[in-house]
Amino acid sequence: MYDCGLKTQYLPGQRDKFVRLDDLDSRVSSSPSEAGPRRCGFGIEALNCAGQAPDTPSRSFKNGIKRGSEGLKSIGRSLRFGVSRGVFPEDLKASEKKIFDPQDKFLLLCNKLFLVSCILSAFVDPLFFYLPVFNDAGFCLGIDRKLAHTVSTLRTIVDAFYLARMALQFRTAYIAPSSRVFGRGELVIDPTQIAKRYMQYYFWIDFLAIFPLPQIVVWKFLQRSHGSDVLTTKRAILAIILLQYVPRFLRFIPLTSELKRTAGVFAETAWAGAACYLLLYMLASHAVGALWYLLAIERKDACWQKFCTPEVKCQTNFLYCGNQFMTGFGDWIPLRNNTLESNCVTKEDGPFDYGIFLNALSSGVASSKEFVAKYCYCLWWGLQNLSTLGQGLQTSTYPGEVIFSIALAIFGLILFALLIGNMQTYLQSLTIRLEEMRVKRRDSEQWMRHRLLPTELRERVRRYDQYKWLATRGVDEEILVQSLPKDLRRDIKRHLCLALVRRVPLFDNMDERLLDAICERLKPCLFTESTYIVREGDPVDEMLFIIRGRLESVTTDGGRSGFFNRGFLKEGDFCGEELLTWALDPKSGGNLPTSTRTVRAITEVEAFALTADELKFVASQFRRLHSRQVQHTFRFG
Repeated sequence: MYDCGLKTQYLPGQRDKFVRLDDLDSRVSSSPSEAGPRRCGFGIEALNCAGQAPDTPSRSFKNGIKRGSEGLKSIGRSLRFGVSRGVFPEDLKASEKKIFDPQDKFLLLCNKLFLVSCILSAFVDPLFFYLPVFNDAGFCLGIDRKLAHTVSTLRTIVDAFYLARMALQFRTAYIAPSSRVFGRGELVIDPTQIAKRYMQYYFWIDFLAIFPLPQIVVWKFLQRSHGSDVLTTKRAILAIILLQYVPRFLRFIPLTSELKRTAGVFAETAWAGAACYLLLYMLASHAVGALWYLLAIERKDACWQKFCTPEVKCQTNFLYCGNQFMTGFGDWIPLRNNTLESNCVTKEDGPFDYGIFLNALSSGVASSKEFVAKYCYCLWWGLQNLSTLGQGLQTSTYPGEVIFSIALAIFGLILFALLIGNMQTYLQSLTIRLEEMRVKRRDSEQWMRHRLLPTELRERVRRYDQYKWLATRGVDEEILVQSLPKDLRRDIKRHLCLALVRRVPLFDNMDERLLDAICERLKPCLFTESTYIVREGDPVDEMLFIIRGRLESVTTDGGRSGFFNRGFLKEGDFCGEELLTWALDPKSGGNLPTSTRTVRAITEVEAFALTADELKFVASQFRRLHSRQVQHTFRFG
């Protein structure tokens, strides 16, 4: 008699370890009165249910104490078990937290853009190697200021765009490793856990990759107004770019793995996969050519420093542009031409052996500020020597040059094997069906030759194989459709076959379930020209729904003299309707009906076939087919 709507409530953390939809804060702040009717008992205070008596001050105080204690207990349980640590992917959208699903299409697009930005950054970094340039008129080494501004700005823009990815990593959920027993698993949406995981693995790689050390070095050099420290800038750029290239390539690993997890594959087509490896090879050629240019600058600078001695009134700083106001520079000017030109001449039989860097110095690219010509020449050198594994290089005895040549040969071998192997794999996938067809055709020819088939039969077999290849391109449509989920398979079959099935008068007024069952059981088949599909008097074992082509239908009414009837079937027609009467007859047994007509293909024919067993099964499952109204419609309609 005191039933006031009893309701059992479970506090957060008591039932489930993972919070599915609701946030903890909303549960803590919710009032028991808002969740449902009040709980009533046999106590004196419990006699007053909701809406029967107003709250007294003492009752309000007790309710406040109760709600406060429940809130403290919930907070304690949250600290013990964790707050909103995991949800299923389908529940993430219902969560109030601004956390992204790693399978989200927006993140997939962003990751593709970030991958492009990483490729651009790998392309921009070697451009710093082109900053040092010789001034032939002043016999000094300087920095191309215009190119320095351009390259520094490009790198800053590319790295600033990558900062967006680092920010998204702090708001992107990940799959809990303990939940990967079956299916996709549960997503961890706790921002603290996400940040901890990112900081533990890839944050420092990303941070070291985008830290603007090259820009700082270049901007510091450009801000100097009196003199310049070209030597320090050149060496700093070489060391920083080489060191930062390691993390800038390592960050490709999480990006490509995320793309594979989201899209399933890194390259969706074979041509895209081959193009990616070709791009990687060209990027390596670009980096090798730029490094070769900078090392050529180093070799000529080493020659200058070797012959710049106090005996010829030379100081090392005189060799770098911007130091012409230093004390003693005027005494050096009359002697520099003879000293540097005679000892550091860029010829094969010169006193200084430049080795593999001779072409860069003798061609004039080391002293040219025409960036396009300089870049194309160095790119060609890198591509040529990577492809030939450095076989045509004539090195000097300088250890650094020899090490560079060895690394070039090993790196070229690895890249060339990677490029050829993967491009072969991708391109072979384009012709795998064609190769399978050739093997089947060869086996077929050997079998027909072994069995001594006549020429006419051989030609018919070849014509059928050719027509089947042109129609399907080697793809087994039935296996492809059967591998799909049942609902999707039903929709595809419905799209392909429903209009054809509805042309049969008996099926026109059937319900959707029956039509879906018939469409599911239709199988594609092909017939070449002059093929007899069924002959008069033969048992009918399938019903055909024509998709494409023309057929001839002839009957003599069981061989009656003087009787001949001829008709034509085209796209949208059907034949083998004798099976319908047989399927509707419960006493038909296992004897198939005989055909009253001879059906022959005039052209190549594509059709869907419904076998006798499948039609019998549908008729036994859907009893509506046995109603008198349906049978009367078929017989007299």
